[in-house]
Amino acid sequence: MRKVFLWMLAAFLLAAPSALPAAEPVAGEMDYRIGPGDVLNIDVCKDPALTRMLSVLPDGKVAYPLIGELAAEGKTVAQLKKEIEGKLARYMNDPVVTVEVRQMNSLHIYVLGRVNAPGRSILSSNVNVLQALAIAGGPNAYANRARIRIFRQEGDKTSIIPFDYDDVTAGKNLGSNILLKRGDVVFVP
Repeated sequence: MRKVFLWMLAAFLLAAPSALPAAEPVAGEMDYRIGPGDVLNIDVCKDPALTRMLSVLPDGKVAYPLIGELAAEGKTVAQLKKEIEGKLARYMNDPVVTVEVRQMNSLHIYVLGRVNAPGRSILSSNVNVLQALAIAGGPNAYANRARIRIFRQEGDKTSIIPFDYDDVTAGKNLGSNILLKRGDVVFVP
């Protein structure tokens, strides 16, 4: 019995890499983008008067001494750091700035419909559709698991992405188990 199990495990492991689609992330694609509600710590080396803990306002901006309002929403930490250093260079030689996201409050997804715990979730890491459904307690007994939809707002356009729960949990159509983005809505009819 043990030999059969080990043989099956070995066959699965050898077959698994070719069964999964090869995906190579594009550099910078997975960098966190700052959003409204995030709490940032901005520190200027050798000038403690410019060290600030700031919340990104609903309009996506932060107010910073000497600079005024800065658009932070949609930027990576590196992009915001570079912009602040550039603007502070008018007032000091070679400013060294550190920007940290202390609290991620803008990464929200929503799971609605026939799940055991519908609602909004604040995420601190990348989550795929199956994980989001698990956070929401999974589909309930009345759910149509083959017709789950993900609604994604991109600019002024909304796209609808189909998801079949039973297919994915059976190891089929794994490509539909996408990573969710800020603001995605998973609806279980």
